[in-house]
Amino acid sequence: MADITSPNNNLVIGEGVTFNGSISVPGKAVINGNVTGELTAEDLLIGNKGQVTGNVRASEIDVHGELNQDVTCKEHLIIRSTGRVTGTLEYHEIEIQRGGQFRGNMNQK
Repeated sequence: MADITSPNNNLVIGEGVTFNGSISVPGKAVINGNVTGELTAEDLLIGNKGQVTGNVRASEIDVHGELNQDVTCKEHLIIRSTGRVTGTLEYHEIEIQRGGQFRGNMNQK
């Protein structure tokens, strides 16, 4: 059983879970389901089946699934070979693996 008093402040949205609204995660957010709305996290990992649509802000973003709309990445964004990013992107560093896709406008900070 997980220790709910753990100080790591992480969030996991499992496969098949749908969330609509605003989330602020002080630690790492792992998304394997569907999130629509506003998502702020220190680190964001979108799994192969994960889909995030909305205003997203994070220091580190690792995309294996789908990320759509307005994205601000303060540090490093990785689009993996299975990843797709669509929309407006502000980033510091970006890495796109062979097969990874980006469509939209990007602006390096």
